[in-house]
Amino acid sequence: MVVAVPKEHCPGETRVALTPAAAGNLAKQKLEVAIEAGAGLAAGFCDTEYQKHGARLATDRGVLLSSAQIILQVRVSGEAADIQNLKSGTIVIGQADPLTPGPDLPALARAGASVLAMELIPRITRAQALDALSSQANLAGYSAVILAARHLPRIFPMLMTAAGTIKPARVFVVGAGVAGLQAIATARRLGAVVHAFDVRPAVKEQVLSLGAKFVELPLETKDAEDKGGYAKQQSAEQLRKQQELMGNVVADSDVVITTALIPGQKAPLLVTADMVRRMEPGSVIVDLAAEKGGNCELTVPDQIVQREGVTVIGLTNLPATVPYHASQMYANNLVKLVQLIVNKEGALALDTADEIIAGALVCRGGEIVNPRVRQAQESNAKCKMQNAE
Repeated sequence: MVVAVPKEHCPGETRVALTPAAAGNLAKQKLEVAIEAGAGLAAGFCDTEYQKHGARLATDRGVLLSSAQIILQVRVSGEAADIQNLKSGTIVIGQADPLTPGPDLPALARAGASVLAMELIPRITRAQALDALSSQANLAGYSAVILAARHLPRIFPMLMTAAGTIKPARVFVVGAGVAGLQAIATARRLGAVVHAFDVRPAVKEQVLSLGAKFVELPLETKDAEDKGGYAKQQSAEQLRKQQELMGNVVADSDVVITTALIPGQKAPLLVTADMVRRMEPGSVIVDLAAEKGGNCELTVPDQIVQREGVTVIGLTNLPATVPYHASQMYANNLVKLVQLIVNKEGALALDTADEIIAGALVCRGGEIVNPRVRQAQESNAKCKMQNAE
């Protein structure tokens, strides 16, 4: 059985789906790992390292894809040339942005591919080692703080010197999920005074355990969390009240890091232009929700802009700024999933009775089989028809 790893074609993507060590782990399972030449270079992994771990180099992308039973990617490719080279029944695994309607998934379904989206791995105890969203969010939270520190015209820690005392930077983290908690921990390690807020009251204890102060806002937080542990979408009135109450905290902060995302939805607007205007000149906002529209009204996706004297950072792929370790963590997620779908005899066993496989499976047998993804695609099709009319 051939497990193929093609080079990533998404602009700005520096990660690779398998590291040499991860390729070696699959090779020990009697799987033939084939990797496109140069696929790991941007992440710091050379071709010879893959060969040392038992992987085969491929110079022809089309032949690589057409020979594979399993294809591993960071971002699932929707390129027509790649899809044409897939055999019916090929299993494609990667980040597919499945809840955002687009042509890629229908095209992959028509090609007969079985697509497993890493974003849909269920958040259950047994699936923790496969949770790519969490592994990459950890690095995004870390990178957000480092990026903020680089752009802030002051240092994070307090210093007491003969030349005077320097006050510590004030960091406000909005959203205490995986990325937010890592941002809190990193900012605290750098010596900042950290405040954090989340609509889910259950995370308060985690925030306090990291040495940050939890911002208490008089908001209705009942049913703020779904079964998967994600924050639910708030009503327009709830968002307005949250913005109003957060205004003073944002204005008093040197750095604001926003992490609020709702799966399959546009990111909630939490930091308005007026709130930014109240911040001190030189302050920094890092918007980790930029790819989904941003939590800050002034965010420009994939750009670093100056607004009202404040630096607003809207880079959309922060894990790719630390590709060596991002690839290492992501590859470990993929290896665990491959081990789940390949049995001891080395044959594919895509068992939909398994909660993990059923949750992540998007396409199979020529159609989109995931109910949430199918609904998103159908809603998009209806919108297009209505606009055409």
